[in-house]
Amino acid sequence: MRIISGKARGKQLAIFEGKEIRPTSDRVRGSIFSILTSRLGGFNGLRVLDLFAGTGAMGLEALSRGAQQAVFVDSGRQSHSLLEKNCQNCGVDAVSRRIASPVQKALPRLTQPFDVIFLDPPYRQGLVDEVLHMISDFNLLKPGGIICAEEDKSHPVATHIGRFEQIDQRNYGSTTIHLFTHCRPSED
Repeated sequence: MRIISGKARGKQLAIFEGKEIRPTSDRVRGSIFSILTSRLGGFNGLRVLDLFAGTGAMGLEALSRGAQQAVFVDSGRQSHSLLEKNCQNCGVDAVSRRIASPVQKALPRLTQPFDVIFLDPPYRQGLVDEVLHMISDFNLLKPGGIICAEEDKSHPVATHIGRFEQIDQRNYGSTTIHLFTHCRPSED
């Protein structure tokens, strides 16, 4: 695994052992960032939240492409160690914050909304819907922001969750990427 584009392009990310972490492949990550760049116009100056961060590849890719700050949240011991190494290796310690906590406990402690939120929980556990409700309840997505959620292709995800609506969905092998943003106001 490596950073695909930007200032840290080509940097190899620290590797891991076991099945505790399921990283997004370089190919899928490249597709996601192409879609997000098309929708957002780029990452310069954006605040990014990487939930169930694992190796931190999604947030690190955003920082490499110009994001102002990334907050990484993961409760796994192995993940916390990888995040520290990968942030140092990519030279982004000064603009990254790592929270070693379950996502559900970390979200209420976050006080500022984000432009982009990556959500890659363990598959087939209903965590996408649960965490999207929490993000909505705590108002953690800026207006015009996008949430990118990954889930197993065979596991359904609601198209409207809290104050969010799905704006795109793409399949990559056994993974489906769901993009959400704030619901459009109804025209009564």
